[in-house]
Amino acid sequence: MSNVVVVTDSVATVPESLTQELDIRVVPIMLNHEGRSYRDGVDLAPSEFYQLLRSSDELPSSSTPSVGDIAEVYRAAAQDSAGVVGIHVTSRLSAVYDTAVRAGQSVDAPVRVIDSRTATMAQGFVVVEAARAAAAGADLDSVAARATEMTARVRFYAFFDTLEYLHRGGRIGGAAALLGSALQFKPIIHLVDGRVEPFARPRTRRKATQMLVDTVAEQVGGRPVHAAVLHADCADDAEELRQRVADGFDCLELYVTEFTPVMGAHTGPGLLGLAFHVAE
Repeated sequence: MSNVVVVTDSVATVPESLTQELDIRVVPIMLNHEGRSYRDGVDLAPSEFYQLLRSSDELPSSSTPSVGDIAEVYRAAAQDSAGVVGIHVTSRLSAVYDTAVRAGQSVDAPVRVIDSRTATMAQGFVVVEAARAAAAGADLDSVAARATEMTARVRFYAFFDTLEYLHRGGRIGGAAALLGSALQFKPIIHLVDGRVEPFARPRTRRKATQMLVDTVAEQVGGRPVHAAVLHADCADDAEELRQRVADGFDCLELYVTEFTPVMGAHTGPGLLGLAFHVAE
């Protein structure tokens, strides 16, 4: 039996190789479109989703898994461990964390639920570091403490082709100030204490990509870094950015992850971003 099992949700976009290696359990968020419901990352491939998004006038919506859905994953994890740490997407963008708290209270096993205060692979890095602590033998409280520590260290920046989807989905937060000029710019946003906030307004994708790289350089310096490139249906751009990051930084690990359908419903296609944290 494992000491601690870490659970997250599909927003974290943790690469499958890591979920398998570290026994990370994933709760899929639900995507609803034209009367059908899909489990994020399970029932609908990202490539299929973006084709659907472009061809439909109806904007897909996401819905929080039920208390029972999350509790089911927690209970299965508890059967294989002495305790469970759930690490979920920021409560300022989603009800998943609050639902997970209630789910944890319904499980007859020790459960700690952490608000990651972030999303995407920034959330994923919180999850991975917690799971690595668990794999090294840390107890429940120590794994939870590691997750909480990491929430303050991870960073996420991304730019959009348009803010239309983020605005229509109600997740735009402080970045609403960018809406009026969204057609003339490729707005860069970042997550600040769990909220989407504006960062910069470069005019082209080339300049936006360069700004992402420059921002990482300013924050990382010459220190080793853990990094991930994230994209929404722009794999060629993501590979180009991955190569630039690999060439320009001392990457202890570097991944490319694709926005799952639930996140793509809020960002639309064309998003490109970076999640990272400086190595200790």
